[in-house]
Amino acid sequence: MILRELFLALAGLADLAFTLFILLIVARAVLSWVNPDPYNPLVRFIHRATDPVLYRVQRWIPLQFGGIDFSPLVLLLALSFAQRLLHALLVQLAYSF
Repeated sequence: MILRELFLALAGLADLAFTLFILLIVARAVLSWVNPDPYNPLVRFIHRATDPVLYRVQRWIPLQFGGIDFSPLVLLLALSFAQRLLHALLVQLAYSF
């Protein structure tokens, strides 16, 4: 009973972490459409949090057509898939106890 609740809480926590990172990726994409102040602490945080993952996606799949970078879209799709998969696995694991 306690393990079930622990795994359900872990599934909720993982779901929240994925959702927050997805929101950071969306904010990064919106920031690329405007010209924000690069010294703004919020802009710097968003860039520091998303740059490592976006650079890996850009190196792995160079998706730039006509000056538009599609790597955030690929990353959003991959994160959404991973979020659903991990949540389903943790919930299934929770109910197996």
